[in-house]
Amino acid sequence: MSSENIHEGGIGSNSMELIEIQLNGEVHQIEKTASVLDLVNSMPLESAAVAVERNRAIVPKSQHGDTLLQPGDHIEIVTIVGGG
Repeated sequence: MSSENIHEGGIGSNSMELIEIQLNGEVHQIEKTASVLDLVNSMPLESAAVAVERNRAIVPKSQHGDTLLQPGDHIEIVTIVGGG
């Protein structure tokens, strides 16, 4: 398993304390103080069209900024695609 730092959007830096999480099945290192919102904003996604699951529980969009990530969290981020 590879470990990856998420640097885009300010998540993760060599001078900051990092924690490991599972993001969509892969190990990633992120800044210790990162929230779900920080993580979403660091990814090349349209944040209005994502759903986030943390440890098998959906994190409501209204709580993304207040939900701090913890070491060992299992995060799944999925995009919502419309169409028919």
